[in-house]
Amino acid sequence: MAMKQLLRRHLAGTGVDYCEIRLEESYPLTVVYQGRGLDRISQDVLYGGAVRALFRGAWGFASFNSLDDLPAMVASACEQARQAGGRVQRASRLAEVPVVEDEWAPQFSLHPRRVALDDKIKLLDHYNQLILGYDPAITAAQITYRERSTTLHFANTDGTYIRQDKVDIGANLNATARRGMTTVGKGVGLGSSLGFDCMYDADEKLREACGLAVKLLDAPQVRAGVYPVICDPEVTGLFVHEAFGHLSEADNTYKNPALQEVMTLGRRLGRDILTIYDTGEYPEYRGYLKYDDEGVETRRADLIRDGILVGRLHSRETAALMVEQPTGNARALDYTHPPIVRMRNTSIAAGNYTFDEMLKGIELGVYVAGSGGGQTGGEMFTFQVGHGVMIRDGRLAELVKDVKLMGNVFTTLANIDMIGDKPEGRGGAGGCGKGGQSPLPTGGLCPPVRIQNVIVGGAK
Repeated sequence: MAMKQLLRRHLAGTGVDYCEIRLEESYPLTVVYQGRGLDRISQDVLYGGAVRALFRGAWGFASFNSLDDLPAMVASACEQARQAGGRVQRASRLAEVPVVEDEWAPQFSLHPRRVALDDKIKLLDHYNQLILGYDPAITAAQITYRERSTTLHFANTDGTYIRQDKVDIGANLNATARRGMTTVGKGVGLGSSLGFDCMYDADEKLREACGLAVKLLDAPQVRAGVYPVICDPEVTGLFVHEAFGHLSEADNTYKNPALQEVMTLGRRLGRDILTIYDTGEYPEYRGYLKYDDEGVETRRADLIRDGILVGRLHSRETAALMVEQPTGNARALDYTHPPIVRMRNTSIAAGNYTFDEMLKGIELGVYVAGSGGGQTGGEMFTFQVGHGVMIRDGRLAELVKDVKLMGNVFTTLANIDMIGDKPEGRGGAGGCGKGGQSPLPTGGLCPPVRIQNVIVGGAK
């Protein structure tokens, strides 16, 4: 109650069209193993806040590290907005949203601050030793563990006040296998917004990853060509986030007439089986949150429904500028940054096909699994995947490596002809990067998908 009254007192009489204050107290921890041992531990306490003000269509922003500086930072952000707004001279536009008063925390399964650092290190030591002891061909382990527990206070001049507690946990457990000049890496990604228990019981998955890394040393390169491809849930998630999700972020769209034309609502982008959405739901994954950093509830936003483009991701400002509904996608990495339009859990709705049904009818194709990163440029994408398995006469055959997927996102969406019935989430210690804010926790729930006529890069 005292914090709510304090923030509201400083928001009174600002003399601008809109003003908001965010306060954040965070406890980040990073543990890294590199090569054959523990490389570093970094633990901190972060406390600070940000003020954002809007006047005549222009924003001011100021961040601080002490509550003693709050009055001065409110004055600074408002003065910036007044100075810039005096030049811009346009109406300030923010989509209307419900005024919220809430103090909210999820039902944490095992809050990471209840687990001693020594116990965390012992568990990571165990995983490191498991990797290094699996096979002589595995010459190195790379483990990155990150956690952050945060309490946020948000208040604005509309009357909203929200206090929310959040947890983000992510880990990459990777093995490097080497033989001669050939090196292969495989690993396991873990993550949750609910608790440290996501880190337990990873031995079986880790042994599978180690075994696959050793087998891939002797696997041939995939032969380049155009194939029908089945993507596992991880590759599906990489594609829907990187190739399509960023095109759906409205702050990339409203200033770009060419992108607006390509992303015209009502355009058919896929078959009736295809539904893509972004949501703050799914607490077991890293994109989970109840309210965004503008105090807007993070409702589900359908992007493609039954093959038709029906929506995009918005902040309050972009929703007003494009005369669309706000979606709760304004997110900031921390209090040193203003919120911008970002994804949460970007997902493809499950279909009705079993994996065996998706294999059926493929004379020669590739099953691709595990994401290895990639790049996008407008409509075009190139992704490196973890590995592939050739499909021959409707059955999985030999392993292949060095697999790249390339193409046009809209052509690829149109070529999705089957969607699997078993969606899976994705974890890991990374995150999304945009506008100098990285790594922001994101996730998703995706099934396998079958895509016709995919360009696969590999050996000639």
